[in-house]
Amino acid sequence: MNDSSPARPAPVVLDVWCELQCPDCRGALADLRALRARYGDRLELRLRHFPLEKHKHAFAAAQAAEEAAEQGSAWPYIEAVLGRVEELDRGGEAFLVEIARELGLDAEEFDTALIDGRHILIVDADQAEGKAIGVTGTPTYVIGGERLDGGKSQDGLRERIEGIADRLLAEQA
Repeated sequence: MNDSSPARPAPVVLDVWCELQCPDCRGALADLRALRARYGDRLELRLRHFPLEKHKHAFAAAQAAEEAAEQGSAWPYIEAVLGRVEELDRGGEAFLVEIARELGLDAEEFDTALIDGRHILIVDADQAEGKAIGVTGTPTYVIGGERLDGGKSQDGLRERIEGIADRLLAEQA
């Protein structure tokens, strides 16, 4: 069968260096939702893990997000956890498993994944890559080779990301 439809350009990639116990990352959710709504599949949002030592449940939350991705619900899980960072502060790993249960995911598998550490290497690799490119806090965005630090202020960041994405998409056309 000959498919003569033109090849779709690859989506522009936006890496979001995030930590699921970070109030600043929760503040970035509205911008991430707006970007997803505006660009759809033309923009690939990739959550990259950068757990900070000051948040004791951040490393477990990163592993849980990877388990959610494996179960096909990465963004709903990420948004649910970020939306309730204070509960994560108090509830720790039990809270992470409870969120999975609330979303209809296999909560027992989440519990097992947190115990056996099957996603630790992914989290460690993300963190190492983040450090290598100069990420020091969250959220930090990387698009088109440009690093934008959202940890100090979100003001104007979405507009800057949109400007870069629009330019990159226009170059593909």
